[in-house]
Amino acid sequence: QELTTVRVQDPRVHNEGSWNSYVDYKIFLHTNSKAFTAKTSCVRRRYREFAWLRRQLQKNAGLVPVPELPGKSAFFVGSTDEFIERRRRGLQHFLER
Repeated sequence: QELTTVRVQDPRVHNEGSWNSYVDYKIFLHTNSKAFTAKTSCVRRRYREFAWLRRQLQKNAGLVPVPELPGKSAFFVGSTDEFIERRRRGLQHFLER
């Protein structure tokens, strides 16, 4: 039975305190699928790269619904840590779907 596991973890804030700060996330993939040559991979990605991926999926999805991304907010509601964790969970859910 083929199995693919993806995890969004280890958020890192870059340029903290500046107007151009951003967060990237470690994306870890593990699979036993024969369709993949590498059985594990790990990359870091920003939210905007998830948005790009979603747009590409929508272009090619036809009538298949593409999952939503967690909201993007220039203004944090609550603490920054809470916002980053909510977004991390949302990105995890997006990739699992």
